[in-house]
Amino acid sequence: MIHLFDPDYPYLLKQCYNPPLALYAIGNVSLLNSPCVAIVGSRKGNIYGRKAIEQILPTLIKKKITIISGLAKGIDTMAHEMTILHGGKTICVLGSGFFHIYPQENRRLAENMKKEHLLLSEYPPNTKPQRWHFPMRNRIISGLSKGIVVIQAEEKSGSLITADFALQENREVFAIPGSVVDPLSKGTNFLIQQGAKLVLTGDDILEEIY
Repeated sequence: MIHLFDPDYPYLLKQCYNPPLALYAIGNVSLLNSPCVAIVGSRKGNIYGRKAIEQILPTLIKKKITIISGLAKGIDTMAHEMTILHGGKTICVLGSGFFHIYPQENRRLAENMKKEHLLLSEYPPNTKPQRWHFPMRNRIISGLSKGIVVIQAEEKSGSLITADFALQENREVFAIPGSVVDPLSKGTNFLIQQGAKLVLTGDDILEEIY
């Protein structure tokens, strides 16, 4: 457990409105104060989303940037798995306690992250996932990050909630563009219309956060 006034408590998160009073952590706690970028997106993420992650991820990992996501199906899972595959570091922010990993099919992935990566939650270990936990979880994802990258998001996506938190916390918001006829691109294209930076490569992200 890391309390708000613990020296290990992440500096960026502490500067946010309503930071968690305590964080529960398993794994490499030093990642909490490393430079971080969040990658979030639809639970229905498909091959286009995977290729977009492959396009930007190696550049970020080469710069020792930690990738944050939320262990959800789709884009979140791809971001964690591909970061590990490319030799990078990743933080998973849960919407439940450690004894109730959600979704259950990602329990093995979570287990694999415990040594060299980091599992993080504001909920005590025996807390079961609840619908309202996940929007609250999203403020931690954005709060830990220098910027968030949204890859595939529907019109009413939880990823847009994360983007709203990022804007409130003065973080950079990036979005991968998509087809105008693809429902999974409505949210990302909307963010670009509203001023999010259109991202084609990892360098597009680096030039804003450094």
